[in-house]
Amino acid sequence: MRLCAWYLYGEKHRGYALNPVANFHLQNGSVMWRINWMADTSPRGIAGSCGMMVNYRYFLEDTASNSAAYLGTKQIKASEQVLSLVSQFQQNSKL
Repeated sequence: MRLCAWYLYGEKHRGYALNPVANFHLQNGSVMWRINWMADTSPRGIAGSCGMMVNYRYFLEDTASNSAAYLGTKQIKASEQVLSLVSQFQQNSKL
């Protein structure tokens, strides 16, 4: 879960999220809300994301500012759950 959070939040291509689905939702002003363990146990889900899924949440009053922040300063808006997992990854990583 920590590695998944880091991949979605921290791995970048030209400053934007490396994952194309994350990039799509973040460009549209969402918040990276929750990472779910074993949410997709289909063969494709296991092969593609080890069964993990991410929820992106749209707060309508914040979508324009979130989108502008992501597109302008490449700042990703994320929940405490996601940020906690990112922090844990950074503390324990040897990367």
